Amino acid sequence: MSRISKRLRLTRNHVVFASCFCVVAAMVGATYAAVPLYYVFCRATGYGGTPNRATAAPGATGTRVMTVRFDTNVDPKLPWTFVPEQRSVQVRIGEDKLVFFRAVNNSNVPITGHAAFNVEPDYAARYFSKIQCFCFTEQRLNPGQVAEMPVSFFISPKLLADHEEDTVSEMTLSYTFYPSATQKTDNKTASVPVNGKGG
Repeated sequence: MSRISKRLRLTRNHVVFASCFCVVAAMVGATYAAVPLYYVFCRATGYGGTPNRATAAPGATGTRVMTVRFDTNVDPKLPWTFVPEQRSVQVRIGEDKLVFFRAVNNSNVPITGHAAFNVEPDYAARYFSKIQCFCFTEQRLNPGQVAEMPVSFFISPKLLADHEEDTVSEMTLSYTFYPSATQKTDNKTASVPVNGKGG
């Protein structure tokens, strides 16, 4: 075999190896990017009832009033009681509304939990925005601790321009608390920041 043939074979091998490496690297990168891209997609479209996050409400617009209902659930593995202080509220479009939920750790050990959430109907979730929510971080309750957990939200005035949503008069904000996957019994996990009592 001539030197030229050997060089061509080595060059082809290098090209094949580099191509395989690039494909594998791209697949790994896509895997890591999939989750954040999915969340961006959900927030932009309201897919799966995912609400948006915002820093401030725009202020009430017009006279249209929406009823927002609250639904709470607790995973059977989490020995907490978790309920809304109000079952529903009336809110004007664009108005900043503050509501509270009450959680109690019924066990005799500190437990950290996290809340999953969604808004129904799914297609209207894109107009539901949270400013402050206990669901943004994990929550740690000491034995017997009672905590009031705040949620500040508004319904975007963009809803008024979407005439397909003219018949929407109610939304339901649902939460389910689960035990944290990174359960710890030290002070490194987030604690309930507002009106925590007991412990």
